[in-house]
Amino acid sequence: MADPRTHHFSDDTPSLPPAAQSLPETRNGYGNGPRSDANAGPLDQPEVMCGPLLNYKGMNDPGSDAGVWYGSVLLVMKPAQPPPDIRYKRTSSPAPSRANAPKSLPSTNSIERISRGDKLYEDPVAAFWRFALEIPLHESGTCWEYSIPGVRYSSGSSPRNHTFVVPAVSQSMRIMFHSCNGFSVGTDEDAWSGPALWNDVLRLHDEKPFHVMIGGGDQIYNDGVRVDKGPLREWTDIGNPHKRREYPFTEELRKRCDDFYFNNYVRWFSTEPFKSANGQIPQVNIWDDHDIIDGFGSYTDHFMHCPVFKGIGGISFKYYCLFQHHIPPSKPTYTSPAPQTHHFHRGSGGHADTSQLSGTFMRKIDSEDECFILGKRPGPYISELSRSLYMNLGARIGFVGLDARTERTRREVNYPDTYDLIFERLEREMSRQSPNKMTHLIVLLGVPIAYPRLAWLETIFKSPIIGPIRFLSRRFGIGGSFFNKFDGQVELLDDLDDHYTTHQHKHERRELILRLQALALEHSIRITILGGDVHLAAVGRFYANPRLGVDIAKDYRYMANLVSSAITNHPPPKAIADLLARRNKIHHLDHETDETLMKLFDKSPGGIAKASSFNKVTMPSRNYAVITESTPASMDGRTNGHVTNGNSVPTDIAENTPDSTKEKPKDGHYPLHYGEEGAGVGHVAARGSSGNGGLDICFRVEIDQHDREGKCEGYGFSIPPLEIVKGQSGEVHHRHLFKREHAHA
Repeated sequence: MADPRTHHFSDDTPSLPPAAQSLPETRNGYGNGPRSDANAGPLDQPEVMCGPLLNYKGMNDPGSDAGVWYGSVLLVMKPAQPPPDIRYKRTSSPAPSRANAPKSLPSTNSIERISRGDKLYEDPVAAFWRFALEIPLHESGTCWEYSIPGVRYSSGSSPRNHTFVVPAVSQSMRIMFHSCNGFSVGTDEDAWSGPALWNDVLRLHDEKPFHVMIGGGDQIYNDGVRVDKGPLREWTDIGNPHKRREYPFTEELRKRCDDFYFNNYVRWFSTEPFKSANGQIPQVNIWDDHDIIDGFGSYTDHFMHCPVFKGIGGISFKYYCLFQHHIPPSKPTYTSPAPQTHHFHRGSGGHADTSQLSGTFMRKIDSEDECFILGKRPGPYISELSRSLYMNLGARIGFVGLDARTERTRREVNYPDTYDLIFERLEREMSRQSPNKMTHLIVLLGVPIAYPRLAWLETIFKSPIIGPIRFLSRRFGIGGSFFNKFDGQVELLDDLDDHYTTHQHKHERRELILRLQALALEHSIRITILGGDVHLAAVGRFYANPRLGVDIAKDYRYMANLVSSAITNHPPPKAIADLLARRNKIHHLDHETDETLMKLFDKSPGGIAKASSFNKVTMPSRNYAVITESTPASMDGRTNGHVTNGNSVPTDIAENTPDSTKEKPKDGHYPLHYGEEGAGVGHVAARGSSGNGGLDICFRVEIDQHDREGKCEGYGFSIPPLEIVKGQSGEVHHRHLFKREHAHA
């Protein structure tokens, strides 16, 4: 039976658009690839330039005895060389994670499986090989070892064996979430000890393995394309905005940009300790602007349509598909500068520019990975369909990641029909019957959605008072880096325009939250939102207005927005974090839904002050988050609410559970439920325990930027499950009210 979670590669030859008829074809792809005599001979040992990179693709029948885990391994190799096989088998325990740890593994009698490579793409520089993994779920969690015999690594040495873990059939995944995994241009990387927090990730992984790591955007920083020796340095230095907009994206410039993006991916994904995590914690990624270039999509529309932006948009999408999703690019991805490629044809891609495909091979795709939710029409500045994601993270957790960059403009994050496709998919998934009912849905957005407003700052940046300052900056350099060199706007303005809380996105934001509320109410599922981008840690919450007196177990409006950023980039100054904390007001999404940040950071990490003593809501220090299902033990005999989706809570918990007669909070500046009481370093969730029921959340916050071991302090709280019984008059009435409201929005 064909793998329903991975690409089906076609053995047939589909008809091509007329302009692409001259493109050479093979049985499985387009193009003949590079000439073998230009590379190493067949007798040389195959060389791995980057990898292995491990991805998670989804589950078939999660929670069922027939369930199967699907994933893939990517190797980037020298071209015109035969690929190795990947051999994998079940083992009794994982190998140590860190690169300098012993690699010996316990012996096992498990049957060895073999995965043979599918070539996704090849050019004269590199070949991308994908190896599919299929693993049946068992009653208990399993550890799997894979090896890649007969290869050598460009970087020197690499472990002979890699291990990863797969959850039990009845278990939800232990999740690690991160964002902003790179450094901004001009950052002193040594002063920040490089990507040191990945050492903390690997330490925790050794203690209790992660089943998946979710990248919330900016898994790599490609901003260097415009500075120093980057291929866009000359373009960036053009002072005249008109000349910069009209600057041609020539074939020579395209090749230089392609080389930059490829080399930067190979360099960063091969950098320890991030490299070690790549090979043993399955990744799920959604991109953001730095995966392309800083601010892509949020500059003025006429500037975003310039040839250079459209060209690098296509190139970055190509390598995003290959490195982060293990799928081949489509023809228009890296041919968009050619006129015949500007028209997208669903199913056949775009018209190919054969001159740009010289010496190249690209896989044909018969069907997409089931995890993708493809948009209906290409983005405004990238001639590609958006690629949002849906997959199950074990037995009771669903996950949807919104591609909030491919369709983004200054006025819009996603097309309305893309939201429709996403919610149609969610409705189908929620309606499926399974032995373990889905109790939590995790929604990944690129940026925070429950976050302090900075509308006053936007008003200043867009006001006439900025005009004279901009003039002085252009003529005499006054203002320095206050203005960006792309469109002459205030440097921070593109970051503000990215936020859902900015003025132009507020209606789109409101509709998204109301649709999520309706989904939570209809299916009695607790929704938790992930966001990154802002380089600090925080927790925003939407919740029922306290005057309604809604018990947390019934409050479908309660959605925590976990903001975790950055795992590698430097945080903002203390003054910025304090400013945001002072702007932490109670906002009203509508008459029934409030929102604000919660107090989580009760102490300074390791006793080292990061923010002012009054600031308990924003943490300007590098961080990542750990998400697990909570167990009775992890709740220390306490829970939120009396029942969990129809299943009785154990007696020892119920006796200690606050009921609906407990005094309600005054507002969101106070704990909204028992899982938020005592939030911080002392909360049991700070230890990252796991099981079933609610979610334990732990923010791991860096203590000292000069510590190359990346030691962190944990800050925890818990998110309760949602229990709504269909037929309750008040809840049903509100749902109908929402539908009428939404229809007129």
